[in-house]
Amino acid sequence: MRILVVEDDAKTGEYLKKGLGESGYAVDWSQHGADGLYLALENRYDLVVLDVMLPGLDGWQIMEVLRKKHDVPVLFLTARDQLQDRIRGLELGADDYLVKPFSFTELLLRIRTLLRRGVVREAEQVQLADLHLDVLRRKVSRQGLLIALTNKEFALLHLLMRREGEVLSRTLIASEVWDMNFDSDTNVVDVAIKRLRAKVDNPFPNKLIHTVRGIGYVCEERPCPPAAP
Repeated sequence: MRILVVEDDAKTGEYLKKGLGESGYAVDWSQHGADGLYLALENRYDLVVLDVMLPGLDGWQIMEVLRKKHDVPVLFLTARDQLQDRIRGLELGADDYLVKPFSFTELLLRIRTLLRRGVVREAEQVQLADLHLDVLRRKVSRQGLLIALTNKEFALLHLLMRREGEVLSRTLIASEVWDMNFDSDTNVVDVAIKRLRAKVDNPFPNKLIHTVRGIGYVCEERPCPPAAP
């Protein structure tokens, strides 16, 4: 799971990145408010850990923008310890509020609780045309026929289906599925898409995974082309 930490203090930021990374999370860290907001809007995170006192944009401003565009869980981690600060953060839409200095064990427990809530909220079944994906049972079928996928193929298809109609860049796909930075010299994404198509698209007349030249891929239902005379 991916966590974004927006924290301007270098010592605290490094501590959080190291500790959360060792706890099994992929962590991005920003020390500037505007940069943190950009990352939160341009990427898909499972949780945001947000300070209040930040350069550029403060945490309140970031929270206001995020709640207009995203339902990503947000935990305020800040030295602002007054009751009115806690109330303000929660009224803006934060899911939790923890005051510095803090116990990393307590922070980790709160993060795990928020992430569990997010998993519960996530759709357990995803359907696109005649393609069905069962998240909990990790099963995929089309026209009632079960399709065997590897773990990465399942993760790739889940990403494409839950963001139906969105053009996803190779960079985003590589980050979400492989947790890696995309290298233009590698064709790992294209190869994975080709293998996935061979299983979920090629045996069927109506194709659902489409290439957007120069950008990436989109998963959506389109009218079948007319049959050749």
